Amino acid sequence: MRLILSQNVENLGRIGDLVKVKNGYARNFLIPRGLGVVANEGNQAALNHQIRLLEKKKALLLGEAKKQAGLIEKISVTVTKQVGEDEKIFGSVTTAELEELLAQEGVKVSKKDIKLTEEIKKVGVYAAEVRVHPEVVAKFKVWVVAPQ
Repeated sequence: MRLILSQNVENLGRIGDLVKVKNGYARNFLIPRGLGVVANEGNQAALNHQIRLLEKKKALLLGEAKKQAGLIEKISVTVTKQVGEDEKIFGSVTTAELEELLAQEGVKVSKKDIKLTEEIKKVGVYAAEVRVHPEVVAKFKVWVVAPQ
């Protein structure tokens, strides 16, 4: 089945792409969730119009993502963890904790979009990334400190 994607779908395509998928995937997943519309003969004439609209939507989303990335890059979050010998922390810093700390700063992102650039095993300053948009990645600092 041929579909026109109305939203970005990971591992499939971006807004406005014409993709070929299995019938069940289209009927049971993509179409009910509003991620795509059928591209049949009746819709072919409207395809060009939809692509123009989707291009505008892409540009708006990209602009919003760049704004949000600018806000995220100004943020640094502090995580307090229990510390043992050699300033090693007990446990680890998770993306769920970082999601919560970013939410406290007023930035809503999913923990799935947060990526730690290196393992956090000691007290110090680390970098983390947030994939705000497929084309936009924002970096922020994570301070790991011992409780006072």
